[in-house]
Amino acid sequence: MNNQLIKWSHKEFDELPWRKKRSLYGTLVSEIMLQQTTVATVLKHYDRFLKVFPNLESLARVSEEEVCAQWQGLGYYRRARNLRKAAVYIVEELAGEFPLTLEELKKIPGVGDYTASALLAMGMNKKALAIDANIERIMARLFLIEEEKGPKLQKFLQANYEDLAIPFKKFSPREINESLMDLGRVYCQAKRADCPLCPLRKECKAAESSVSPLDYPRQKQAKKKESHDLELLRVIVTHGHKVLAYEKNDKEWLSGQLEVPTLILRTTDKKLAQYPLFEGPKDRVERRVITSLKTAITKYKIKNQIVMLTKAEFEDLVDLKNLNKNYKYYALNDETNHFSTTTHKCLAKLNIKVTS
Repeated sequence: MNNQLIKWSHKEFDELPWRKKRSLYGTLVSEIMLQQTTVATVLKHYDRFLKVFPNLESLARVSEEEVCAQWQGLGYYRRARNLRKAAVYIVEELAGEFPLTLEELKKIPGVGDYTASALLAMGMNKKALAIDANIERIMARLFLIEEEKGPKLQKFLQANYEDLAIPFKKFSPREINESLMDLGRVYCQAKRADCPLCPLRKECKAAESSVSPLDYPRQKQAKKKESHDLELLRVIVTHGHKVLAYEKNDKEWLSGQLEVPTLILRTTDKKLAQYPLFEGPKDRVERRVITSLKTAITKYKIKNQIVMLTKAEFEDLVDLKNLNKNYKYYALNDETNHFSTTTHKCLAKLNIKVTS
């Protein structure tokens, strides 16, 4: 295996801030941020976050709300809460020192197989393979591995790491992992393989064979996706520059975020329990609909019907005791209030500005 891949990776990506100034803490923060988020987005927030929380101790001693406020723009706030839990655990249970083995790292709250492997391979430069979607895809194409994408392929890669890493043996675990991830982001993508530009094109079995690299990794037989229509009533109740909302719990979509009162008007999924069912006369509220917008989440295509009511009208419309929601007013100009994206969109439809 030539060193074209490593040279290319160093040239293009050594300036990433979590690589330029390495620390285990920085690796932990960057890996949590990069989950379900692009490098370009993380670059906008990483340095700023570390200025506020430069080490484990500074992160461990603040509240979840303070961490989430600094997480603005990265989304998926559960990651921010997990990051803080990890910092608290390391500081309080491990005297501020990271464990040095995979199994001990996995005991840290919010740290699973991938993050533990990433801390070993990229943070500590120890022998490990941090299998994300990029590495999973590249290894399957590079060696024409027939194992099915997902747990089967991941288990195969871990079990055969020593053999698969032989072509890379003169490189460090850090270089192997980071260069393969870089390759997956740039040239060897899920739906596009730029083989003529790939630094590994001469070594790649998929590129050399008659099969298409896009056929790897092998996919499960796709099941017919279940789809449901959902019509929701979004109730906007304002008081000055505040809006009535509730914090979503751990069993609800987008837990931890704030949402305006939301009820189900109609749905093709009779088992849906994410929102309470509106049990009043529908024509009574439909006459009050100001505007609507379409959104989607998981298997649901959603039409959001937006009404604006006074608090008295809202309380007259529904039985608040049956809704079992802790509604209260939240300031729209308070950046620590994390309103859901759909709430932002509903308010924007009514020209109500939220500062965030």
